[in-house]
Amino acid sequence: MSIGQNIKSIREERKLTQEQVAEAVGVSFQAVSSWERDEYRPDTDKLIKLAEVLDVSISAIAEEKHGTFKTKEVIYNWEHMKTYVKTTARNFKLPNTLKAVDYAVEAHEGQKRKRSHTPYIYHPLNLACHALALNIIEDDVIAACLLHDVVEDCGRTLEELPVDDDTKELVRLLTHGSTTDENREEVMDAYYGEILKNPKAALIKCLDRCHNLTTMSWGLSRERVYRMIKETEKYYPQLIKAIKATTEYNNAYWLLQYQIESMLDIYKRLM
Repeated sequence: MSIGQNIKSIREERKLTQEQVAEAVGVSFQAVSSWERDEYRPDTDKLIKLAEVLDVSISAIAEEKHGTFKTKEVIYNWEHMKTYVKTTARNFKLPNTLKAVDYAVEAHEGQKRKRSHTPYIYHPLNLACHALALNIIEDDVIAACLLHDVVEDCGRTLEELPVDDDTKELVRLLTHGSTTDENREEVMDAYYGEILKNPKAALIKCLDRCHNLTTMSWGLSRERVYRMIKETEKYYPQLIKAIKATTEYNNAYWLLQYQIESMLDIYKRLM
């Protein structure tokens, strides 16, 4: 399906007229009609707004589908990722990781990434696979990658996590409390300040940000994207320095730095 066909299909699924979509996006209905006929394509600003109005990810609109090879279904197959992580954990005797995989899958069951049909478990599994790809085979690090969101997003407590105290401490550092517009800066300053004291937590947080930067176009509003860019610019250079100062992570830090800075550059150009 083309971009125009995607727009039309989603609009009709939402039972919206071209006029309703046009008014919400801030364009004429003729513009929406021309998009659906593939005569023109919405620019970046309009594409972001269109995704908000239709309540879908940007990729759901912008991804053109050809033939039967479904790239996303292959890349985002979390069951394959789970098998890879568990097999690696068995081979390298990582007991916390083995327990954390199944616990994370159960805790995140039914959750989806924002404005996406992708199961949420794909996110922590991605972090674990990313760490393993960087040849970081540390039981507490991989297990904490898998569990880093379960306290914050799944209503679980640190005490009930089926892992050792070192892993629980990493999860604690990676969990921040709720914020408001008034206290967000204060809370985040304290949050990142604590993470900076632990190179393993800094590493996991950078892995987390790499994946969030890669996928934030799926469902974040323009305002949220802008906020994530500013937050990354403020805190992540120090996290990268903390990783660089740790000898065993020397090979990982420059790759993470490159990935984060490259994604920031792309988004800033689009913004």
